[in-house]
Amino acid sequence: MLENYTHEIDKIRKSIKHILNSILKANEIFLIAVKKCDIQKFDEAKSYLKNISSKIESIDNEIIKILALYTPEARDLREVVAYFKIDNELLRVVSNSRKLIKGFKDNCFVLDESIVNEYVMPLQISTVRTIENSIKMIGLDNSDELKDIYHAVMVEEDKTDELYMLLEKKIFESLKNINDFAKIHNILRVFRRSEKIADRTMSIANLLLYIQEGGTLKRI
Repeated sequence: MLENYTHEIDKIRKSIKHILNSILKANEIFLIAVKKCDIQKFDEAKSYLKNISSKIESIDNEIIKILALYTPEARDLREVVAYFKIDNELLRVVSNSRKLIKGFKDNCFVLDESIVNEYVMPLQISTVRTIENSIKMIGLDNSDELKDIYHAVMVEEDKTDELYMLLEKKIFESLKNINDFAKIHNILRVFRRSEKIADRTMSIANLLLYIQEGGTLKRI
């Protein structure tokens, strides 16, 4: 039974890692698209998110099967529960990534290039780094290394909060008249998605740390 259980858990780890790599690729390509307002690149980025929701649902079903067949306990149960919660966070990351890509594609030429270069690009770069580092945490058993990578995720997530606030301030300062407000509000909602991706990825990193270290589950 132990061998079968280990095999099934390993499959779930690999599936989650595969999904996060697809999300990472979408956000990396989006970063390229933003720099030049490349419509084809926006579409390419979106293609990496195709059918991910159904893949996440499949992982949920596999987790339920594991709980039913193997009734894991202690650390094993902690790991299975964490993966179930990670799936929920993945759905949020995918949703925000789709809305980010579509929203910027629709508003690509609204912002001045200097604002894009100074705030938008660094914001998305930090978001990409949170995803990159969370992927490195999957299946990692070395506690010290895991904590170091978790700290790196936290640093980049903090950067997205700060950069979004700076971006918001800069954009409102650039308002020429009250008629610009609706347009500006719309574009800020788009970039808020990048920050939310980092927030949800931080939650995933928190759950991956919980698998190894235990303690109390925290809602982020």
